[in-house]
Amino acid sequence: MKILHLDTNHPLLINQLNNFGFINDEDYDSSKHEIESKISTYDGIIIRSRFSIDKQFLDKASNLKFIGRVGAGLENIDCEYALTKGVHLISAPEGNRNAVGEHSLGMLLSLFNKLNKADKEVRKGKWLREDNRGIELDGKTVGLIGYGNMGKAFAKKLRGFDVKVLCYDIKDNVGDGNCKQVSLQKLQEEVDVLSLHTPQTDLTINMINTEFINQFKKNFWLINTARGKSVVTSDLIDSLKSGKILGAGLDVLEYEKKSFENLFTDSLMPDAFQYLIKSNQVILSPHVAGWTIESKEKLAQTIVNKIKEKF
Repeated sequence: MKILHLDTNHPLLINQLNNFGFINDEDYDSSKHEIESKISTYDGIIIRSRFSIDKQFLDKASNLKFIGRVGAGLENIDCEYALTKGVHLISAPEGNRNAVGEHSLGMLLSLFNKLNKADKEVRKGKWLREDNRGIELDGKTVGLIGYGNMGKAFAKKLRGFDVKVLCYDIKDNVGDGNCKQVSLQKLQEEVDVLSLHTPQTDLTINMINTEFINQFKKNFWLINTARGKSVVTSDLIDSLKSGKILGAGLDVLEYEKKSFENLFTDSLMPDAFQYLIKSNQVILSPHVAGWTIESKEKLAQTIVNKIKEKF
C-alpha cells in the first residue's frame, strides 16, 4: 500500500510504516490542486491540518482506502462523503488528551493567580502584591461540556484538588469516578468554572453565546481548549465587561482558519480580538493545548497502531 504524507510529523510514523512494508511518499509543499492530480495512485494519506479534504479531493482519490489525521478532530475532512466512498477515517485523540488536560489546568491556575498580569508588572518594576491576590481552586465546582478523551483527561488532573467536577454530554452514561454526569441545567446552576471539550459540529458552533452564558446562575470562569468557533467572541467580551464571565483561558479562537495553522489572512484584526489581547482577564495561546513534545510522539504512534491494526 502507498501512503502520501501531507504534513511533517514525528519521524517514527514513517519509520515504523516503512518497517511494516508500506510505501511512504512525502509532499509538504505542493498545492492542493497539484496533490489532487496524483492522489489517485495512493491508498492512504496522512494529514494534520494543511488543507481540507472535500468532495472534489475525495473524487480524485479513486483508490483511497484510509485517511489518517494526526490530531483529535476530523472536521477538516468531509467524513460523511468519505465514508460513502469506503474510506476509513483514523484520528488520534488518545495521543494528545493528557497534554490538553495539563494545559487546561495550567490556564485555570494562571487565571486564578493572575500569573500573566503579575509577571508583566514585575518585569516593569511594579511590585503590586494586593492587586495580584489570587483565589484558590479548592472548594469550587468545575463543569465540563463534552466528556470524551479530552474532558476525561482534565477531570483526572483535577483529582488532586478539593473540587466537585460535573459534566454534560450528549451521550448517556459517560460519567465516571472523576466526574458526575448531570443535565445542562444542573451544570449551569452549580459551576464556578466552565471548560469546553467538544468537537466542532453544527451543535457546538456558536454554542457559547449571550443567551447561553446568561443561563448560568453564578458568575464563572471559562476555559476553551476545544474549538474556537464554539465561542462567539463578541458575546464573550460583553460578558467579560459585565462580570458575568470572570476570566477566560482561550487556546483556540473563532478566527482560526480550517487548517488551524493561521489566524488572520490580512493585517486587520477584529475589534473583539484587540480587546482580548489587551485584557488582564484573558490568557491566550495559539492552539497548542495538545501540542507538546510528548504528544507529538504519542499522536504519531497512535496513527501507526491504528493503521497496522486495520490494514
